[in-house]
Amino acid sequence: MIDARQLRYFTAVVEELHFARAADRLNVAQSALSAQIQRLEQDLGVRLLNRNKRQPVTLTDAGRLFHAEAIAALRHIERADQIGRLAARGLAGIVRIGYVASGVSSGALSGMLRDFRISHPNVRVEVVPMETPRQFQAFDGGEIDIGIVRPRRQYPPGIVATIVHTEHLMVAMADTHPLATRRKLVARDLKDQSFISPQFDEDEGFGEVLSALGTAGGFAAFLDYRVRDFISGLGLASAGYGVAVVPASMSCITQPGLCYKPIADFAFPVHLALASRRRELSPAVRAFVKAALARSSQAEA
Repeated sequence: MIDARQLRYFTAVVEELHFARAADRLNVAQSALSAQIQRLEQDLGVRLLNRNKRQPVTLTDAGRLFHAEAIAALRHIERADQIGRLAARGLAGIVRIGYVASGVSSGALSGMLRDFRISHPNVRVEVVPMETPRQFQAFDGGEIDIGIVRPRRQYPPGIVATIVHTEHLMVAMADTHPLATRRKLVARDLKDQSFISPQFDEDEGFGEVLSALGTAGGFAAFLDYRVRDFISGLGLASAGYGVAVVPASMSCITQPGLCYKPIADFAFPVHLALASRRRELSPAVRAFVKAALARSSQAEA
């Protein structure tokens, strides 16, 4: 099996066209250099160099072909060495990130990515849209390393999360809705409305928001349309199927027939959290988490 040392010895001889000078350059004995070249030729089953004590060393036809490949191989080895050392310091590798829709609309995800790309340009980042429950499954399957999720009272074993973004809520509705003519709403205005909201097979989520809204407005809020994400909810709301209580950042998503209204007396905060494995082995992933949390701390200061 050819090794990197043999390739370096061979290329040095080719560049010097002289065994003694190549040995001096490599700081090895000429006999050791000659033995390695002979072993290389034996392993390959072909002569690579023409040797003549009275003339400079020359390449055989096979030697010329092999030299080109040897140079390329050494460059790949050097690159692999560099990447390995960078990866050990968290400066190279792959980070896979799952995110909920408002991770994008709020600018939280793009801000994290922007800062991280500047400090870690050699790290490849992959982003995948996923609802919060699906992200926790993806952690188990190794599909993602980091998640931008809706916070939970309790997280799966081995997962930790920190709140990185907070915002208030708005109501999305069709521009033909009777309430669309008002500049702003109060909670009691939403009594008897058909509500659209993401809701999964769990006790937590935006169902808590509707319950709190009903308490603030003095009515019982019922979920008429359950959707998988806010984008789907906005589509139903714009078509007049009901109203959707959404994070304010979602108002950046515009489509024909849709409008957003603030709720003056409902200051219920909604959060995004950065989730990761408690014992993360990847230096690149650890570096991303550290940078994202530092960014969040600076924004709060």
